[in-house]
Amino acid sequence: MADEQWGAAVRLLWGPEPSAKPARGPKRGLTLEAIARTGIGIADAEGLGAVSMQRVAGELGVTKMALYRYVPGKAELVALMVEGALPVPDASAEPLEGGWREQLGVWARELYAGFRRHPWLLEATVGVRVMGPRELGWMERALSALDGCGLSGAEAMDAVVLVAGHVRGIAEQGRAAGVTPDGGAGPDAQLAVMLGEVMRVRGEEFPALGAAMASVAEHGGHDEALEFGLDRILDGLGLLVARRVSGGRS
Repeated sequence: MADEQWGAAVRLLWGPEPSAKPARGPKRGLTLEAIARTGIGIADAEGLGAVSMQRVAGELGVTKMALYRYVPGKAELVALMVEGALPVPDASAEPLEGGWREQLGVWARELYAGFRRHPWLLEATVGVRVMGPRELGWMERALSALDGCGLSGAEAMDAVVLVAGHVRGIAEQGRAAGVTPDGGAGPDAQLAVMLGEVMRVRGEEFPALGAAMASVAEHGGHDEALEFGLDRILDGLGLLVARRVSGGRS
């Protein structure tokens, strides 16, 4: 993002809302909230690629040039959409209850739910970019959960990145498998169906895979990767926290 775009995004996300009015006609002035909401609706229905200044302007009943009086380009529009779509409590909200493990678990599940509701967020929240108050508030909540655990700032940041990366990975798999917020078979179940015929014919060549699939079919466990991975990550963090609290640094 160019320097001028950085500045524009910062002003839109952190500064006072512009008071510009459409160039002609009796239509009342737009709000950044309405603009973001319109973009979110398009992205939810058709994907981020369907969002354009022209499309959003048309949905709002204004000209593209009128929309530019509020938002200077698509990059800034997407930044507003991300801020509006993320299920992020602001930094002034009451702390989550429970210990650090419970708090990070809630945080991870809420993030996953947000990606399920708005799959385009996975595409829109990568790379170096300007983040708004709600998104930074989300990060603040995760880091606050680790207060008093004895971790260094770098370790706490890395822990949050690790948890978020796991959530993103599982959400990406669900998106690729076509899993919608309303449910449907997840990627594990879809993979089992796809492999079923192959394993019936060539299963003897892959005995470990066959045994694992048979166990899942008998005892369940499809599409539990989010919770399994989250528990393992938190288990590992728990060992590190225990060492730090006891005075160990290794």
